[in-house]
Amino acid sequence: MTHGEKNEAPMREVYLDYAAATPVDPEVAEAMLPYLTERFWNPSAPYARAREVRDDVERARGTVARLIGARPDCLTFTAGATEANNLAFAAVEGHVVVDAIEHESVLACAGTHARRTVRVGADGIVDAAAVARAIRPDTELVSVELANGEIGCVQPVREISRVVATERARRLEAGEDTPIYLHSDASQAAGALSVNVATLGVDLLTLSAAKIYGPKQVGVLWASEDVRLRPLVYGGGQEGGVRSGTENVAGVVGFARALELACERRGEEGRRLAGLRERLREGLLARVPSMVVTGPKSPKRRLPGLLHVSFAGVEARRLVIALERAGVSVGTGSACAASRMRVSHVLEAIGMPRELAEGSLRLTLGRGTTEEDVDYAVEAIADAVRAEMARVGTDAAAMAALAGGWGRR
Repeated sequence: MTHGEKNEAPMREVYLDYAAATPVDPEVAEAMLPYLTERFWNPSAPYARAREVRDDVERARGTVARLIGARPDCLTFTAGATEANNLAFAAVEGHVVVDAIEHESVLACAGTHARRTVRVGADGIVDAAAVARAIRPDTELVSVELANGEIGCVQPVREISRVVATERARRLEAGEDTPIYLHSDASQAAGALSVNVATLGVDLLTLSAAKIYGPKQVGVLWASEDVRLRPLVYGGGQEGGVRSGTENVAGVVGFARALELACERRGEEGRRLAGLRERLREGLLARVPSMVVTGPKSPKRRLPGLLHVSFAGVEARRLVIALERAGVSVGTGSACAASRMRVSHVLEAIGMPRELAEGSLRLTLGRGTTEEDVDYAVEAIADAVRAEMARVGTDAAAMAALAGGWGRR
């Protein structure tokens, strides 16, 4: 019997969508629990117990700041990365520059400004020289993510920071007073890469707890002291008046602990995930040689736990359903941008042919992934692809022809 037959209980449950959501780490949950029970006090209240909780929030802020090489008073906790990105763009009124494969929250924010969008190559990498050409005298913000959560490319943010610094110096010398800042959404990168703000050379940085085994709906925006943030939410004046509302104490504490663990485990876990990713890639290519792998060739430019694959002429939606029946949960990097039934803007931006984009899967590995999980997933995915090929009457040669030589193996 195949993995995908109806009424057959899955032999194994394998989760391969860690880029979408990570489980809360047990140590993070343990750190959060007191603030959901006995330490429930409002940090803004005047009595001693509330002040203790306020101190706990500030200790967590200090931990996050230390881990990214920042000052605590430059951090604003938010209800997730999307809000943090909105807050970053609200800090400027003028022209902005973004690249074409940014997260939709960044692209939507850019859409409220005059903007230029920088194209990317087939590997998804942003060219720093193209960013330099896109900057105008009235550009106030450049936003480039540290790593893309769909195809896994790691962007040259440090190079782009030098472009922004050069333009800032030119303006200073010319007596121009228009500021220019560099923002980076590092939400997908923080579990695998250093997010030290000085090393990156950024002026604003977005992080999300939900991507690093912390709680959902908790994010942070770091902004240098040169950036003046404008509130999106008004009220009680919390977060230095930038983000009003009673603090999510449990979430903030959980965020700090999650980032600590991510930094402690980053090296060893990154090497483990890279090995599993290659095991997955090689296993799939051995069974479906016509599969196309998307993203940069250099391991240094790729997130260790992300593999984006495409099968020309096959519908990813049907693969997802078949794999779910087999106990394997995967994300699509493709066909419908989930429920909207359209090809992902990322795949469009890198020039992937539609026939290939519609058969794309994003496979992301995490702390819970084992070699046995990978081996099971390889067989399940290969079975599902072969079943779809048989259903639509295609073969490996036809798949390769539809791909049109695009991408790599």
